Amino acid sequence: MNAAAGMGAGNLRAELLRRIEAGSHAEIADADFNTLALGVFRYQFQNNSPYRAFCERRDATPRTVRQWSAIPAVPTSAFRAVPLVCGDPADVEAVFRTSGTTVGPERRGEHYVPDLTLYHASLRAGFAAHLLPDGARLPVLSLIPPPRELPDSSLSHMVNAVMTEFGAAGSAYFMGPAGIDHRDLIEALRSAERDNQPVCVLATSFALVHLLDALRERGERFRLPAGSRLMDTGGFKGRSRHVSRNELYDLIGSELGIPPAWCVNEYGMTEMSSQFYDTEAGEPAGSVLAERVHRRPGWVRTRAVDPETLALLPDGETGILRHWDLANLGSVAVLQTEDLGLYEEDGFRMLGRAEAAAPRGCSLATEELLSAIGRAS
Repeated sequence: MNAAAGMGAGNLRAELLRRIEAGSHAEIADADFNTLALGVFRYQFQNNSPYRAFCERRDATPRTVRQWSAIPAVPTSAFRAVPLVCGDPADVEAVFRTSGTTVGPERRGEHYVPDLTLYHASLRAGFAAHLLPDGARLPVLSLIPPPRELPDSSLSHMVNAVMTEFGAAGSAYFMGPAGIDHRDLIEALRSAERDNQPVCVLATSFALVHLLDALRERGERFRLPAGSRLMDTGGFKGRSRHVSRNELYDLIGSELGIPPAWCVNEYGMTEMSSQFYDTEAGEPAGSVLAERVHRRPGWVRTRAVDPETLALLPDGETGILRHWDLANLGSVAVLQTEDLGLYEEDGFRMLGRAEAAAPRGCSLATEELLSAIGRAS
C-alpha cells in the first residue's frame, strides 16, 4: 500500500497545500509525486461516482494502479455531460463554466469545485512566480471582466484573486458589458507614464488586439515605465481575426512600450485548478518567443498521447496533451485535452487544437464514460 493510501482526506489536502505553497518552482520528486497522485486517485475513486464507474469499466482501481501515469484520464469534453465532482454537486464552493466559443448548441463544460483552497493556492503560486518574480506590487489593469460580469468564469475568478492578493493602489477593471472602457484605460496608462509607475496589464489575446487597434486609430502611443509587464491568455478560437504571437508582442512593444521579455503567456483550462506560463516577466530568454515552453508547476505532470489510441508517446513526439493536476483534488486530477502539443522537459509546446473537432480517442473515452455511468445507475 502506498503511503498516501492511508491518508484521510484532510491530511491529503493539507499535504497538497503544503507542496503548492512551497512555490510553483518547487519540484516534487517523482516518487513523492507518485505517492500523492495515487492518494488523489484513491480519494476520487471513492468519492466521485461517475469517475469510479469509468475506472471500474477499465479495470483500473486503487488496488491495480501503481503508477501515476496509469491513472485513467477523463476527456475535457466529459465535463459537458455530467458533474465530475467528489461529493454532492449541490454542496460545492464554486462552479466554473467553459466559455462556449465552440460553434453550435453544445452544452458548456462545468467544473465543480467543492473547496477553493487548493485552487487559490495554485493560482497565487503560479502568478507570483511568473508575473512577479521580482516581488513587485503593482497596479493591476485588467481587460478581463470582473466576476460580477462573468460569475462562472474561472479566468475572471483568477484575476479577481490576483488583484486582491497582489494588486497595488490604482488596480482596476477596464472591461465591462459594453467592451473596453478606452477612455478610463487611456487615462490610467497616461498616469502610469507620467508618474513613472510600472503597471501589470492582464488581458485576453483578443481584447489586446482590440485595444492596440483602438490606440493606433486614436494616435495614442505609450512608453510605460520599466518594470511594467503584461499577461495575455486565450487565443483566437471562434474569432474572425487571428494574430500571431510575434505580431501581437510587436504591437504591444510599439503601442505600450512593454518589451517581449516582459510579456508572459498564460495557458489555463476551466477544468483545471492550475495554470501554465511560458516565461518569467523580465527573463532575458523570454525575448525569443520561438524558444518558449509552457512550464508546469511542481504538482503537475504533462505528457502527449496518441490521438487515436490515447497511448502515451515518447518525449518530443507530437500528440494531444494530457495533464495530471493534483490541485484538482475535488474533481478529476487527470485530464485529457484536445490540444495539440509535444512534451519537453518540465513543460510542453502548444501547437494549437487537434485538426478534428474531437480526436477519435477522446470521443470514444467520453462515450465509454457515459456508458459506464448508465450501467452503474
